[in-house]
Amino acid sequence: MSEQKQLLIIDDDPDFVDGIKSILTKGNYKVDVAYTPKDGWAALEKNKYDLLLLDVMMGRGAEGIMIARKLGKDVNLREMPVLIITSIREQMAFLFPGGAVHPNFVNVDELVEKPVEPKLLLEKVSSLIKSSESKKKKK
Repeated sequence: MSEQKQLLIIDDDPDFVDGIKSILTKGNYKVDVAYTPKDGWAALEKNKYDLLLLDVMMGRGAEGIMIARKLGKDVNLREMPVLIITSIREQMAFLFPGGAVHPNFVNVDELVEKPVEPKLLLEKVSSLIKSSESKKKKK
């Protein structure tokens, strides 16, 4: 049996985090949680994760975007896949023309809207981890 994958959720909504964590744990993932961008960044620097699940709207605004951009500049973290789970479109009427993620918006691997269906969440997580592992093997 393969090793359990380690995930990190950074989201300031405890109820949402509890639900997502429960789904992922039942899907046989190890899940850490950070409720602030600061705590999330500290966890990223301290531990190795196979995937980051990141909210956009936290704290003083779109702090999740700052985390994603910071990840892209960090040589040790930029290869980790990022799944944005957000209600940003609903909150800001923000549209991503032509696809799920506008290429000039922020470098993330996938974006899904809250609330996310459990099956879709597990499919996205699995797919992103497999894709990341495949890229690592090619290097």
